[in-house]
Amino acid sequence: MTHRADDPWSAAAERMVADQIVARGIDDPAVLEAMRTIRRHLFVPEGERARAYEDGPLSIGRGQTISQPYIVALMTELARLAPTSRVLEVGTGSGYQTAVLAACAREVFSVELVPELSARAGSTLAALGVDNVHLRTGDGSLGWSEEAPFDAILVTAAAADVPPALPDQLRVGARLVIPLGTTSQDLYVITREPGGFRRQSVIPVRFVPLR
Repeated sequence: MTHRADDPWSAAAERMVADQIVARGIDDPAVLEAMRTIRRHLFVPEGERARAYEDGPLSIGRGQTISQPYIVALMTELARLAPTSRVLEVGTGSGYQTAVLAACAREVFSVELVPELSARAGSTLAALGVDNVHLRTGDGSLGWSEEAPFDAILVTAAAADVPPALPDQLRVGARLVIPLGTTSQDLYVITREPGGFRRQSVIPVRFVPLR
């Protein structure tokens, strides 16, 4: 995904990466490149585009949001993706996190409950030439069992507890990155190990609830 040198959004994207992402410790080269080149304003409603590179989430309609850029970068880095990775995303939303994952992995499978959001994200991704993403409308808490095991799973909404189907769809050594909690939330990394699962809290977060 390339952009012309005179792209008017280029400076905003560069500032976003330098001030919001690198300054907070994200250093995975693939993640930084994805955050620089994928234009966040294309994934938000036109009325929000002037704010697209600000340090915060934005509404995308239907009670859903596009996550703060730093959180998108952090969750992607925590997944520890390789160019050969196959990733499950629960909650396509705007498709921005999907596009970032697609830039860092071989294949992304993304499930969205709201058909309107899935269709809009699919149109945006197709217009950008992102062709390694598979979209499905449905209950993402069930995962995508016929494509398992995955090298990483990202959940972009907060669950009260880990949906039981998801950890079992990880390969051994893979990571589930998920916000957990109701009144207060924390971002967790759950790693599948040969003898079970290891859970690690990363930072406090605030996501819309997983439905």
